[in-house]
Amino acid sequence: MPSFRQRLSPARQRVYDRSNATTSIPLKASPELRIAVGKLPEALATADPHRVQDASQYIADEICRLLRVPRVGIQVQGTRPSNARGELHGLYTPLNNGSATIKVWMITAKLGKVVAFKTYLRTLLHEICHHLDYALLRLSDSLHTDGFYKRENSLFYQIGGATVGSKATAKPSDAEASWSSGIVRS
Repeated sequence: MPSFRQRLSPARQRVYDRSNATTSIPLKASPELRIAVGKLPEALATADPHRVQDASQYIADEICRLLRVPRVGIQVQGTRPSNARGELHGLYTPLNNGSATIKVWMITAKLGKVVAFKTYLRTLLHEICHHLDYALLRLSDSLHTDGFYKRENSLFYQIGGATVGSKATAKPSDAEASWSSGIVRS
């Protein structure tokens, strides 16, 4: 069976190759971004989609701000849509009426439970990477190449996703107080 790349037009093969060759997104995570990532598990634990959406939007806004790309709107939904093939975790829609949007589902279809923090964060970052493919890398399409998954992984580690819940998690500071005032609904 021929590889996925071979089935693409020559123009899309060039996009695929460029995507595959870009393996990281250079990001210097701000203290506010790291704190927001650290607060995401608390928002998920409430099972309140509004709190999760506020926290997710803050993370996306801060990534976009740091990378100087247009904002992407985040919509957090309840139970994941599913069919015989599986569950939909997230969906990126490029420029819709002037702004791109991301939908992320926070409850598993099979068990009806809130998604685990790292699974949710990786889904959010996956969809943000689609946005960055268009807005930062200026690709004409966003394809699931090895480079795409490496970019997603690089963001996960750069923003501190791997350390949340461990002893290496950022400690509360003045930045935490400014982030939590008015960002997360109570």
